[in-house]
Amino acid sequence: MLALRLTRAARLAVQLRRLLVASASAGTGFLLLCALGHALTHPDAPGASSLRLAWCAAPLAATVYLAVAVARADPGTRPRPGLSAIGLGPGRLMAVSATTTALSAALGSVAALLGFLYLRGDLTGAPVDGAVSGVLALGQRLPAPAVVTLLALVPAAASAAVALTLRPRAPRPAPSAGSRRYGRFGAYGWGAARETFGAYGRYGARLASASASAPASASASASASASASASASASASAQPAGGRPAGAAQADPSGALLTQASDTRPPATTNGDGAARDDTGPAPATPRAHTTLLPWGIAVLTAGLAVETYAGDTATRDAAPSAGVLLGWALATLGLALAGPGLTHLCGRLLQAVRPGALRLLAGRVLMEESHRFGRPLGVVCAVASAAYAAAALHDADATDFGPLSLIGAVVVAGCTVATLLTAAVEAKHARSDTTDALLRLGAPPTTLRAAAALRAGALLAVFGPLTLVVAQLASLPLAR
Repeated sequence: MLALRLTRAARLAVQLRRLLVASASAGTGFLLLCALGHALTHPDAPGASSLRLAWCAAPLAATVYLAVAVARADPGTRPRPGLSAIGLGPGRLMAVSATTTALSAALGSVAALLGFLYLRGDLTGAPVDGAVSGVLALGQRLPAPAVVTLLALVPAAASAAVALTLRPRAPRPAPSAGSRRYGRFGAYGWGAARETFGAYGRYGARLASASASAPASASASASASASASASASASASAQPAGGRPAGAAQADPSGALLTQASDTRPPATTNGDGAARDDTGPAPATPRAHTTLLPWGIAVLTAGLAVETYAGDTATRDAAPSAGVLLGWALATLGLALAGPGLTHLCGRLLQAVRPGALRLLAGRVLMEESHRFGRPLGVVCAVASAAYAAAALHDADATDFGPLSLIGAVVVAGCTVATLLTAAVEAKHARSDTTDALLRLGAPPTTLRAAAALRAGALLAVFGPLTLVVAQLASLPLAR
């Protein structure tokens, strides 16, 4: 019920994105039902039916990818302070997002079933004649378990992917705040125990702990501790509670002398029962290394092109694209998706090279910070454009007619990837809205922000455009021979 209320009370933009998910689910479900109809119509060709079903994996993956992007950009299911008190913690919100995604995808599956039954003539009594009549299983009874399984595939996969992506993650442990210790020259921080300069040769610093059990040493240490406690109480009365004078010396349990130059940390507050309470909040997240997957992406892209070349050489001219070509395209898409954030990050670095001004510096920093958001969707769009170019080259070389089902699959894949990229761009814009507002309050003209956005788009087009053409040319060479 909560998912239905949030779905009904969402804004218009959110409803349009969910409608896109339902439309993509309808197209994918229709293709799956057509694969089932082809298997029923041609029982003597199980290989061709299996190949059709395997090619449905591309629109299925694109639909799931779009559903995950829409769920991440949904403002109604984001964790907010205070929602855990009413039972809407991160886990519950994740379940609400998965349920909402499943409802949108199920709506599309129902629309696909109605459209398939309409074309078969089960609803009107008159089947549709045309190119798709051979995959509608006219005059045959549809197996209900197979229909339910195929139609439930898209909602189940989309909701599972959303739940896996938005699952609550344990926060990283904050670094321990100990005493500040001095190390090598130029190093500072709250690291391992180190001695100050000259502490090793100081008189009495290396005496064994057993000598402290002697009576004379015990009385001396008792008097020293008494005087130290008296001076500590006097200094505590001279300064506020919880403070510590600059240059105060401390000793850890190992006996090492810890000298602290300054301590600007605020005093620890306490709860009602006297326990210390930490108000510093969670530690800032460690910045991601966006370029670490770039070599792996290039390697996977090269492997995909090699597999596609081998599959194109072994296939006949009159045969349809084999499963090897599908595997090669899948590997190439995965490689470009892995390399996308790294390439976007490098675009930001190149924009800031050679004495950048304020405009290039702003554009480059935004690209570096937001590379993990729209780097992968941009790589997927690059892969889909390369596949479209290769398919157009194959059509021009052999005059091959792809048919209406191929066009439906291409529209679903291309539409989902472009919609995912636009959704990721909107999410990135909302994520840096505070920074944009701060720049406007500081006096930055809006034309500068628009120019920075145009510069980012131009830099990405200058890098990903030639890359798309190169990958498309390499992918179309074995298919056009």
